[in-house]
Amino acid sequence: MTAKSTIGFIGLGIMGRHMAGHILAAGYPLQVYNRTAAKAAPLVEQGAVLAENPGALAAACDVVITIVGYPADVEEVYFGDNGIIANARPGTVLVDMTTSSPELAQRIAAAAAGKGLAALDAPVSGGDIGARDGKLAIMVGGAAETFDSVLPVFETMGARIALMGPAGAGQHTKMANQIAIASTMLAVSESLSYAEAAGLDPAKVIEVVGTGAAASFLLNGLGPKIAARDYAPGFFVHHFVKDMSIALSEAERMGLDLPGLALARSLYQKLVDGGYGEEGTQALFRVYCGLTATGEAA
Repeated sequence: MTAKSTIGFIGLGIMGRHMAGHILAAGYPLQVYNRTAAKAAPLVEQGAVLAENPGALAAACDVVITIVGYPADVEEVYFGDNGIIANARPGTVLVDMTTSSPELAQRIAAAAAGKGLAALDAPVSGGDIGARDGKLAIMVGGAAETFDSVLPVFETMGARIALMGPAGAGQHTKMANQIAIASTMLAVSESLSYAEAAGLDPAKVIEVVGTGAAASFLLNGLGPKIAARDYAPGFFVHHFVKDMSIALSEAERMGLDLPGLALARSLYQKLVDGGYGEEGTQALFRVYCGLTATGEAA
């Protein structure tokens, strides 16, 4: 891969639009595709080319990156009639940055190899802020030589980039990440719920405990949003439920009992059932307030 390699990017949501923007800003020729074409307009105005479908994009690119919603979306994009694998040229590198199942990542890698392609699973962590600032953590599964070939592209989007093992290892690492987030969000929500019930100013509580042993990205980054009742998404609740469901399925397959993760998913599912699936993960605080519209105690 060279600086003149054409990069294809599929999925221009909350994170994808920033990630693709960094690639374009770094000078790579960029083709983009999104089911809602209007979301591609800002990138097209900056010089990106809008492809008709995933297959057309794959046929024109040296590296194809995807970050879509659910495993079913990944299946469609990679294996559909107008999908990537059926249309990519031999030698093309496929990089799925969706948080998806390790089994699907392995299946994509096997199918890619059978067509003379190479594949990496490379999910990310850092939310919309990390994507905007180009400081995502990128955890990668696949062959070392393939990883090395696309590392310059990863470096336009991320600050911490690591090859974790063979196909599927990136997704397994992301599951470990989501498991840690799940129980931490429970702790942050319960801490601030307790603080408010005790008559404390939650913002001041965060200022103090956020510098001690309880400090975390979630407490210091999302805690103030909880205090302000700001539930705007940096990462959608319904996507987090999807991730936790994948992690629980993998844990069951490995014979692991993860009660904290199971509890977190059940509480986040209440948000989805209550109509709050499009909010950010900090909306878990609503569960402790009776799922009221404002998040105030019912």
